[in-house]
Amino acid sequence: MPQIDDYILDTLMRDLVGHDHRPAAYLVYVWLSGEQKRRSAPLRISFRELAESTGLSRSAAQSGVAWLKRRKLLAATKDNATDVPTYTLHAPWQRKPPA
Repeated sequence: MPQIDDYILDTLMRDLVGHDHRPAAYLVYVWLSGEQKRRSAPLRISFRELAESTGLSRSAAQSGVAWLKRRKLLAATKDNATDVPTYTLHAPWQRKPPA
């Protein structure tokens, strides 16, 4: 079973929920983090599917994604404007030391 990084529970939760007042962003990050670990690949998922998976409304899921992108914790790419986004999570606290 994939484990949640301690930083996500100890620091990111307080930052996104307490400081930024964006609990939806935190839920989206936690869900995407777990799902990315299960799949071992970037996630291609619609806002509707993301909302259903997190228990959020579609607009709350969209808002959470937008905030995570703004904070550079998430990248989303599309082949065209109507395509389903592919998400890649960023964990800047896990930067690898230079070789």
